Amino acid sequence: MKRFVDLTQPWSIKTPPFPTYPAPIVQYIKRLSTNRVVAQRVETTMHVGTHLDGPLHFVDSGRDIASIPLERLIGPGVVVDISDEVGPYEIYRPENITKKVEVKKGDVLIIHTGFHHYSCESKDFDEDAYFCKHPGPTREFAEWALAMELRWIGVDCGSADHPMNTVVRSLRPDHAARVEKVIGRPLDDAFPPEDYQVMHFHLFPHELIHVENIGGDIDELLNQRINLIGVFPWKFVGGEASICRVVAFLDI
Repeated sequence: MKRFVDLTQPWSIKTPPFPTYPAPIVQYIKRLSTNRVVAQRVETTMHVGTHLDGPLHFVDSGRDIASIPLERLIGPGVVVDISDEVGPYEIYRPENITKKVEVKKGDVLIIHTGFHHYSCESKDFDEDAYFCKHPGPTREFAEWALAMELRWIGVDCGSADHPMNTVVRSLRPDHAARVEKVIGRPLDDAFPPEDYQVMHFHLFPHELIHVENIGGDIDELLNQRINLIGVFPWKFVGGEASICRVVAFLDI
């Protein structure tokens, strides 16, 4: 028998998009009182809530979401808690992962930073912290992920990249100044221009993609190996990303 653990954040008009992306719109276009049926119209980007970034998101010749084989989306993996070692603005490294759980080649790797506790599903919702303060990696981590031939990566925060290695850096110079103090070096040293969004630009050409905004019941699975973890996007022809469901399948 299996027990299913949902690692997906609830999705609604309250779910904030990644900075600079438009917020979702949900409209009732039919109602029982007038049409004897309920129907809704949804307008959204795919970068709202739990979503899978596909190769096409950063590679013009990359696969669309519909073309990703199921065997790339479903497989064994680990959920690793680094929240006790890496705090706001800090940089995480491969050893923050490997000291907690053995990672095997071909695994799914889900990283628990603890920042899902600031997502809109939480009573402590803090959009500024969620998108601008979470920890993140540098090229060192991206190179390790490639060497491990990971199936895909999941993060419980707004981006697989450090906020200061995304557009947030230019949007929020107040945060940028704080980060330099925390990491003890200039941002151009930690995140040089050639490494901009390294977790996207460097990994996606190799089809090492990721799920952002993981949440749900992730706290039940910290530092565990899971026999089967799956991400289930739309079968979206031409899609560069997709809102999705992430589920861990546990043997009981």
